[in-house]
Amino acid sequence: MSADGGSGARAGGLAPYAARDSTSRGRRHAEPPPRYRSEYQRDRDRIVHSGAFRRLEYKTQVFVNHEGDMFRTRLTHSVEVAQIARSAARALGLNEDLTEAIALAHDLGHTPFGHAGQDALNRCMKDYGGFEHNLQSLRVVDELEERYAEFDGLNLTYETREGILKHCSLRNAQELGELGDRFLRKRQPGLEAQLANLADEVAYNNHDVDDGLRAGLITVEQLRGIGLFEEQYRLVTEDHPNLSRRRLLHEVVRRMINSQVTDLIETSRAAIEAAGVGGIEDVRAASAPLIGFSTAMSVRNRELKRFLHEHLYRHYRVRRMTAKADRIVGGLFEAFMGDTHLLPQDYQDKILRMAGEGRDVAARARVVADYVAGMTDRYAIDEYEKLFNPSRLT
Repeated sequence: MSADGGSGARAGGLAPYAARDSTSRGRRHAEPPPRYRSEYQRDRDRIVHSGAFRRLEYKTQVFVNHEGDMFRTRLTHSVEVAQIARSAARALGLNEDLTEAIALAHDLGHTPFGHAGQDALNRCMKDYGGFEHNLQSLRVVDELEERYAEFDGLNLTYETREGILKHCSLRNAQELGELGDRFLRKRQPGLEAQLANLADEVAYNNHDVDDGLRAGLITVEQLRGIGLFEEQYRLVTEDHPNLSRRRLLHEVVRRMINSQVTDLIETSRAAIEAAGVGGIEDVRAASAPLIGFSTAMSVRNRELKRFLHEHLYRHYRVRRMTAKADRIVGGLFEAFMGDTHLLPQDYQDKILRMAGEGRDVAARARVVADYVAGMTDRYAIDEYEKLFNPSRLT
């Protein structure tokens, strides 16, 4: 095995600017190197075996988890992001294992009920430092997972943690030490992190089209006004005029993804070559990200995003779910802040350790936010029922 991340042939195929074990900034707690895996494979495996990763199966993407078995969850979304990111990483000569680890971990800190739950919890935490799911994902892997004898969290490499933290306010960056340094100095993350970020965008935009059509919230006729959809729809109907509607739409979405990933690879390859980067430090010192879409594809992506925001995310059925999410998340937070003895015993113990019997209100709020953010959709609904429905005694 090569110390640079896989078999000798694999390591030899990495581009000079790809991440390698030998150039890693390491882990927060020193560990012996793995014998039969690369460091980034170890990161990926720890993420897959974490409790937070398993809970993604029951956290919503757009639709509440119990609304239907065919809609995407945070887990299926994360797997789809990893597939897109890994394929593109291979084409660009980047470290596939690191790219996959970042992709699989990027949503670990998401609340129940998707972005609606995040917005509700952020409002609850307004006076206590706020809530942001990227920072919470980092908190999960750094502190909240309790699986190892020698450290809290998963003790992931710097590079994986860097990729998880896609965005960060300057205030929060000042408290994150080395990991926050790039935000303060306006430096770029590694190419694997940049790629995982855009693979996330490709996955959720196109798969929301698929789920929205399946749910009947948007129509083919509406989408035919969107360039990215219309181009592929026209090509598919010309090539296969007798396809059933279901197969037609699957083929259109598949081709939409392919066209975006192809554009991403080719545009990024040209940008990397034009920048003349020779290694990771050149990537970090670049004035702008080197992984990206062409101007034409960026315009089409923005058009699709605007359509989804207007016609899917603001659809009355989605807004009803958003209102319920706000009520449930807000109600749970207020109840637990008002009486911490309503929390499970281990969270009560955390408050005693972190908040001095609850006198540090901000620390108490953070523990409550950790508990609420870690809930699945159905667990949050059940907890709300237990607390507020008089007929539920347990």
